Amino acid sequence: MTWKPDYATVGELASYLNIDDAADDAFLAIWITTVSRNVDDFCGRQFGQVDAPEERYYTPVYDRPAGAWFAVIDDLQDVTGLEVVAEDGTAVTDYVLLPRNAAAEGRPYERLRLSTCTGEIAPTALWGWTATPAACTSGLLLQAARLAKRRGSPFGISGSPSEQGELRLLAQLDPDFRTSLKPLQRRWWAA
Repeated sequence: MTWKPDYATVGELASYLNIDDAADDAFLAIWITTVSRNVDDFCGRQFGQVDAPEERYYTPVYDRPAGAWFAVIDDLQDVTGLEVVAEDGTAVTDYVLLPRNAAAEGRPYERLRLSTCTGEIAPTALWGWTATPAACTSGLLLQAARLAKRRGSPFGISGSPSEQGELRLLAQLDPDFRTSLKPLQRRWWAA
């Protein structure tokens, strides 16, 4: 899986839209990429994974009531080979990945809790999600279907005034798209 993947294939979208030929494959591919980035933007995260471990840098913030340092990190599901290094080059071993139940719930870790901190930390890991959640694909198909219909209404109006069925297409994300993806939205924490 790549870092910012497309969340459906041309074949999946063609099947969803009941398209039996390859004449529109170029449009389908564009819509898939466009809506995949809409998913990322709406959720405040992306659902791919880097190909190899990468070092990234974070500055922990002290939380007085908790008596600990917290670093908000990029999404992390695969902790195989996770290494955290302090600014002075020493290995950090006294950390806790949060939320604690993330792995059991198929969610990523989003923060590190440290008991001590001497500055910036540099974890090395396989950042991202190990698999794309099904809601990403279903949300993409809903929104891409809307784009497909929009193709037949270039001025944003669908229907006919003579049949009293004219409808203005609003420039917003499909409500079902938003509903299906809401549980995947990233909530940013402040320490």
